[in-house]
Amino acid sequence: MAKEAAEIIKRYDHLKYKRDNWDTHYQELADYMLPRKSDVVKKRSRGEKRMELIYDGTALQSIDLMAAFLHGMLTSGASPWFHLDIKNEALNRDDEVRGWLQDTSMRMMQAFQRSNFETEVHEAYVDLVVFGTACMFCEMDRDKLRFSTRHISEFYVSEDQYGMVDTVYRLYESTAEQAVERFGLESVGDFIRKTFEKKPDEEVEILHVVSPRTDRDVTKPNNLNMPFMSVYICKKSEMIISEGGFEELPYVVPRFLKATGEVMGRSPAMTALPDVKMINLMSKTIIQAAQKQIDPPLLVPDDGFMLPIRTQPGGLNFFRSGTRETITPLNTGANIPIGLSMEEQRRAAIRQAFYIDQILTAGSAQMTATEVIQRQEERMRVIGPVLGRLMNELLRPLIDRVFALMLRADMLAVPPTSLQGIDIDVEYVSPLARAQKSSGLNNTMRALEILLPLAEGLPVADHIDPDGLVRHITDSLGVPKVTLKTQREVDQIRQQRQQAQQEALQRQQEQEDVASTAQAAQAVRMVSK
Repeated sequence: MAKEAAEIIKRYDHLKYKRDNWDTHYQELADYMLPRKSDVVKKRSRGEKRMELIYDGTALQSIDLMAAFLHGMLTSGASPWFHLDIKNEALNRDDEVRGWLQDTSMRMMQAFQRSNFETEVHEAYVDLVVFGTACMFCEMDRDKLRFSTRHISEFYVSEDQYGMVDTVYRLYESTAEQAVERFGLESVGDFIRKTFEKKPDEEVEILHVVSPRTDRDVTKPNNLNMPFMSVYICKKSEMIISEGGFEELPYVVPRFLKATGEVMGRSPAMTALPDVKMINLMSKTIIQAAQKQIDPPLLVPDDGFMLPIRTQPGGLNFFRSGTRETITPLNTGANIPIGLSMEEQRRAAIRQAFYIDQILTAGSAQMTATEVIQRQEERMRVIGPVLGRLMNELLRPLIDRVFALMLRADMLAVPPTSLQGIDIDVEYVSPLARAQKSSGLNNTMRALEILLPLAEGLPVADHIDPDGLVRHITDSLGVPKVTLKTQREVDQIRQQRQQAQQEALQRQQEQEDVASTAQAAQAVRMVSK
């Protein structure tokens, strides 16, 4: 055990060494744009002032706005942002399967809403915008989901051969009392035990490691043979205090953007950092220049004037009689308008780095419908690549993890037998997903506007599948499937309508036959007379 702990700590030290340059970068980003998390390299005391370097709030406002945009457009708590689906069309028409998928999606959304997901995922979005990498832990605590976003300075990650994060090392501080409460007095070892007895509030360093388990017995379904190993180590004593496992990776580690060959992500804040540093220096200089113009330095004669200068309103300064010298302000030559113009240029560059123009210019009352559509499509083209990565590295692993946790906790209904061995897909119905789909819908509506006037003279309807068209429109608009009839119900309605039409035609034909027979009989009677 001691040898294994030493090897784990050695790998941790290696990952930490490889990330030294990143930590220096993170510290600078936090100092200028996220001061409440500016304890990456520099360890600050709680309650210490952290805004000394900030003279302009453009970057801080842009970060808040972009994080709120991602939160509202991807995982809004106001409306469902995903539902479960399967690709098998035959099973999709099955009422039992359809009902289970809808029920499961609803239960999962309710579990998200009852948890602390909203607050923690917002912190993850902030970390993504500033640091380019976020880390959120997901677990089940007393039949309730619990999430926690980890500080950038705590975790170190490694990728698999496909570029997906599969290993997380997290070094955090915990009081000795908390460690004993979680792991038990007999498991924490002598160091934590003695610390707990003397100073229970003293903090100790604990290393948590989650990585794929290479040597496991799949026939033994216990914690020590799960796909991912989980090890807690007391860093000071180099002792394993807890060992277990997970069925899936409990950490979700999304990257905003990622350069080839790098593990950690890149962020808009990294792009904006030079402009942010420049505008803070410019703002400080302009403030000083304005102070000099408002309260300028004074030129005072050096002959015969010995009293202190009174610059307050109504202040009196006495000169020796007969002298021509006076107290005059010193012209510093400051050109504040040019400085303000240069500041605005830097602010525009910062807002552009954080996609603020695309976020705020979705449309206006003066714009036509076509202009709004074009602006929406432009926004999706710019932000689309980022959203694709977030869906793969944040949303999909998160939903898979929550689904597995709830299934093992018996918080979901028993799936139908027909779903055994069938992969369940996730369909995103967030506002942003609907906006992406709306581009295809707009093209469809334009095509219909062109084709419908031609339907009188050309067989246009022969080329259009009405059922497919309805499904496409409702899917693009994000209409809940629970509000739509199943294909089986639609077929039954059509069969009933066709049968009713046939019966009506048959009755009409019978009436016509009766009338024709009566007319013929009347004609025969007339001839016989």
